[in-house]
Amino acid sequence: MKKKRKWLAALLLVLAVSVLGGGTYAYSFYHSFNQAVKTIHEQGEQKQSEKRTEGIIVKNGDPFSILLLGVDERKNDKGRSDTMIIMTVNPHLKSINMLSIPRDTRTEIVGHGTVDKINHAYAFGGVDMSIKTVEKFLNIPIDYYVKINMEGFEDIVDALGGVTVYNNLAFSAGSEYFKEGELSLDGQQALAFSRMRHDDPEGDFGRQKRQREIIESILKKGSSITSLWNYNPILKAISKNIKTNFSLDEMIGIQSKYKDFRKNIQEYRINGKGRMIANQQGNKIWYYIVSDDERQKLSNILREHLKLSQETVTAQY
Repeated sequence: MKKKRKWLAALLLVLAVSVLGGGTYAYSFYHSFNQAVKTIHEQGEQKQSEKRTEGIIVKNGDPFSILLLGVDERKNDKGRSDTMIIMTVNPHLKSINMLSIPRDTRTEIVGHGTVDKINHAYAFGGVDMSIKTVEKFLNIPIDYYVKINMEGFEDIVDALGGVTVYNNLAFSAGSEYFKEGELSLDGQQALAFSRMRHDDPEGDFGRQKRQREIIESILKKGSSITSLWNYNPILKAISKNIKTNFSLDEMIGIQSKYKDFRKNIQEYRINGKGRMIANQQGNKIWYYIVSDDERQKLSNILREHLKLSQETVTAQY
């Protein structure tokens, strides 16, 4: 009986140490996560989109939209948004709609008084001008944004231990060769993979597909249990390279209510035509021209997914 009591006491001691260790780990993770959120959180000029008459509460399961901006920011250069992706999230349908906007799309730059390539909005007025320009282009509210510094993009991928993608086009980019099929990529390879467009028959659309492949792989890898045990490098990479207007409570709400939605992503494409147009200086510039009918079609899809009534888009220019 004494031996049994000793074994029981030892077992309880081990369990107690495990619980305390787990509690310490949980506290450490939450503390580090909280600090990282404080670092990346920033509040733009508009707290609630002017396209909404009522506010949204993420933890209550309200549909919402995100503008994902991949920005090339170098020393002494504000940069342009190399990547612009809209994501609408609907908890009732348990789905995400994803739409990439070609960076050469010609549209009004809201707040700047010019008609230009949509990716120039960031250079002229940062995140807020990008949001307002996209909102007018598609007549939808942009509730949140996530800005990623593409120069530090590889840090995030490396912190996750790499990503896995499926490549449907064999090509070379710099010193890297990407064969067809499933690929495991480190940060540097992922950045090169997501940027190539000139040798792609689909041009910018092919590049957008590869960018979405990388994003979906990051979401999958980042939500795994393995990543949680390696959280310090991940949070460090995120803190250095990402800015967002998501609060800590909203992030927790998304994790609890929307974490499985990445399995149901519907991708859409903006149809248009390339055209050379002379600017005020007489120089001809290549633009991607999107008709008002195409904008209306996409607006209807995204607004329906956000549970908003249909509205007519404003004619461009």
